[in-house]
Amino acid sequence: MTIDSLSIEYDANNKDNVFARGDTITGNVILELAKETKIKSLSIKAKGKASVKWTEHYGPRLHITYYANEKYFSEEKCLLDDTNSASKVIPAGRHLFPFTFEIPNKELPSSFTGKHGRIIYRLEARASRSMKLDRKAKEEFYIVYNEDLSTPDLVKPQYGCSEKKLLSSGKVILNVHIKRMGYLQVQAEIINNSNNTITPKYYLYEKQCFYTKLKRKVYTKDIIKEKGQPVGPRMQLNDTKVLHIPELLPSTLLSCNILKLEYRLKVALDVSLIGKAEVKLPIIVMSESKMLEEHKQRESLFA
Repeated sequence: MTIDSLSIEYDANNKDNVFARGDTITGNVILELAKETKIKSLSIKAKGKASVKWTEHYGPRLHITYYANEKYFSEEKCLLDDTNSASKVIPAGRHLFPFTFEIPNKELPSSFTGKHGRIIYRLEARASRSMKLDRKAKEEFYIVYNEDLSTPDLVKPQYGCSEKKLLSSGKVILNVHIKRMGYLQVQAEIINNSNNTITPKYYLYEKQCFYTKLKRKVYTKDIIKEKGQPVGPRMQLNDTKVLHIPELLPSTLLSCNILKLEYRLKVALDVSLIGKAEVKLPIIVMSESKMLEEHKQRESLFA
C-alpha cells in the first residue's frame, strides 16, 4: 500500500476550540506515503448539515423510516491535481498541504448530537490515484451560534398555575414563579386542602424535537430531579428551590428547521387517585459567551 495514511489537522480557534459564522478555519491535509506515488488529485471539502432519522414499527411487517436533511454550506478546494506537472509524482515521506476556509457569515445552528439526529460541521479530504480506490479522511469541527433568544415572552420572569379538585376536601393549588440567571430560582406556592401530606418535585428536562415532512418525533430527558419541602394536610407553604444548571449543558437550539432543543422546568404535586397537579415553564439555556455578551450590554446601560 503506497499511502500509509491520510489525515486532517486544523488550528484551534480559541481555548474552547469552537468556531462561529464568519470565522476562518485553517489547517493541513497530511499525506504519508510509503514510497514514491503518483497522485491524481488531492482535495478538501468543508461542509455543514443537519439530518434526522428514525424508524417506527407498525405491526410485525410494516416498518417506516422517517428522515430529513438540511444543508448549510459545502465548499471544496483542490490542493493537488495532475494538471500540474509537479503534482504527478510525490516522493515517499510525510507531506503537508495547507488549506483555508471562510465559514459563511450567515445563520448557522450550533453543533449538536441528539437522540434521532445531529447538526454536524466537517472537513473531508480525498486522495485519488488511477486504478485504485480513493483514500478519505474526515474531521469534525464545532460551531456555536448565539441564537437570538431575546423574545420577551422567553426572557421575562415566568409564572404558571395548576389546581386539582379533590372529591371531598377542596383543592390542591400550585402557583410557580421563576427567574432565570445562571441558575433557576423557583418559588412555588402550595395550598394543600387535602388530608394527605404532599411533597413538591422539581424537574429540569430537555425536549428534543425532530421533524420530517410526514411526522414529528419528540424525545425528553430529565436533567435535574429534586424534592421540595413536604406540605402537611390543610396547610399552605411558599417553597423556594434553587436548581443549578449544569455548565456544559448545550444551548437552547431553535434556528434549525428539522431539529430543536428546548428546556422545561416542571413542578409536580402527586395527588392520590386524581393524578398530578403540575406546572411546566420554558427555560432558556445560553452559551457562556452569550451570557457574557448580555452582561456587558447591561453594564453599558449604567456606564
